[in-house]
Amino acid sequence: MATTETPRQLNPFDRGLYALFAQHADSDEHDSDREQYRGANLDTSFEVFLARVYGLAWASGLTTSVVLLVFGTVLPPSVLTELLTFFQQGVPVVNLIDWPVVPQLVIAVGLGLGSGLFTRWLTIRIGSAYLGWVGSARRTDIAATLPGAVRYLRVLASGEHDQRAMLRRVADQDAYGETAIAFQRILNRAALTGSLDEGLENVASETPSRDLLAPFLLKFREHANQSADALEGYLQMEGRLLSHEQSRRHERATGFLELLAELFVVLLVLPALLVLIVTIMGVLSPGLSESVVTPLGTTTVRGVIVLGSAGFVLGAGAAASLLVTSIRPRSASAPAYRAPETVTAVLESVTVNPASAARVLAVTVPVVASGLWVLGYRPVNVVLLTYVAYGLPVGAVAVRRARLDDAKDREIQDFVHAVSGHVSLGRPFSDAVERVAREVDLGALQSDIDQLAFTLGLTASPESDATDGRAAALDQFVDHVGTPMAEQTIGLVVGALDAGSDAEDVFETLQTEIGRLYHERKALRASLLVYVAVGWTTALLVVGIVVAVNAYVLDGFAQLATVSGGSGIAIDPDAIDPARDRYRFYLVTQATMLACGWFAGTASRGRYEALLHSAALVAIAYVVFAGAGML
Repeated sequence: MATTETPRQLNPFDRGLYALFAQHADSDEHDSDREQYRGANLDTSFEVFLARVYGLAWASGLTTSVVLLVFGTVLPPSVLTELLTFFQQGVPVVNLIDWPVVPQLVIAVGLGLGSGLFTRWLTIRIGSAYLGWVGSARRTDIAATLPGAVRYLRVLASGEHDQRAMLRRVADQDAYGETAIAFQRILNRAALTGSLDEGLENVASETPSRDLLAPFLLKFREHANQSADALEGYLQMEGRLLSHEQSRRHERATGFLELLAELFVVLLVLPALLVLIVTIMGVLSPGLSESVVTPLGTTTVRGVIVLGSAGFVLGAGAAASLLVTSIRPRSASAPAYRAPETVTAVLESVTVNPASAARVLAVTVPVVASGLWVLGYRPVNVVLLTYVAYGLPVGAVAVRRARLDDAKDREIQDFVHAVSGHVSLGRPFSDAVERVAREVDLGALQSDIDQLAFTLGLTASPESDATDGRAAALDQFVDHVGTPMAEQTIGLVVGALDAGSDAEDVFETLQTEIGRLYHERKALRASLLVYVAVGWTTALLVVGIVVAVNAYVLDGFAQLATVSGGSGIAIDPDAIDPARDRYRFYLVTQATMLACGWFAGTASRGRYEALLHSAALVAIAYVVFAGAGML
């Protein structure tokens, strides 16, 4: 539930912004923003949020005005005249008016004020859009986690009839994301008002998931007020319906990924082809060799196009990676690895935790860069090879951990099936786990199962609280396994058994749930490997095209550029410089390698594997160019 701070509770900076801009929150202009704010569930009040947006808008507007005012004042008059002539001749109606000569200072002031007002307006619009983005992200997360939460509620309903206790058990499970947060808001509101029905109704009216969570909460209240059997039957039916809807969303997400992959190939191949065409056309178009003054120094028009193409490729790769991250289904997302808090633990986990490896290897980056610089490598290659030296080992650790997690997820299925068989025979849960640990070889999961059996054996003693001890043992087991599937499935056992649900029913549901999750993840993994192939194919295609042009075309056009007279064609003898143009091709190629690697790795398993793929492609491109003598 969002906070409602009073001005006295704010820090001095927010207090000043509140005094200046809080009155805008009451205007009709922000009615839609207030509606979106309810779904965003931010940690600050709407008035404070809007005051911050307006403060940022005025600061950015004033900064833009000053910068462009200074820029317009110091800009050479000839350049300013060319810009004005371009727009005057290109804009309809304006090109029919005979404009008088306007002093440069007046133009600079107008440019500064206009750009400042536009920046202020754009910042306010972005602040409004931010609320929509946050609400959309929450809606997407609810759609991904609500089906599992409903199935968990169905199991709880078989042994638990207290609605608040059922919602609290779901709210305590981190695996259910925004759905768990919404349930916690229901409990908080119910504690304030004294009525669970009112809490359900209020959250249903405020949630951004109007098509899924809101109707579910209202129907949950309706069936819960009828009888326990009616609620259990509704949850069973709703769980099936939400699972089917989740499958359809996964299919739609796959379709979006296919479109994104096709667009990605076009965006990354075209800049490389553009640079090739511009370089070759420079022989027949002397204008491409004209000098251009940039903030980084003087270069040519072709140089600007090359650098612009490289920057565009990097931007396209980063944007495609972010889109893949947002579109990819939650069940296919990589775990959020976290490094341990102590230095000793970080060093011990460096070979199995990519977050630990990233921290440890970050120390070597300055050393590697300094060594490459001393050896005489060009600055660009110092950066690229340092990236390779950092990205390859970190990515390798991520792949090793991912394979270990996959092996554990495979064994969890066998573990659940084996325990379920013993529980169906009437054996206690702790006894069933002990027998499975002793009789079944569970490979990568064996040590975790042995530890679980030992801990459960301790909690079974008369002196201990068996219920609390069992929950703690299972929580510890989930932490040791460290996979999202373990968290989402084994957590179901903890709450359901503690709620008094029938053990056989719990494990029957768990077998279905874990089998569905595992096969769903395998199918998604297979479909995402297609986009890994797309990224690598695009990268190797660009390398092949550029190397072929460097080897067989540049020298021929360099000889053509030295030919003069006779043909009547104006040829710039300095248009083609093989060494210079090969280096420019190399820059664009390496930018493409980074972008393709980011896309492929993010589609595969996330940002750590993106490091591996991009570093590997950068290394391949360097070896090819250096081995062919093109650097």
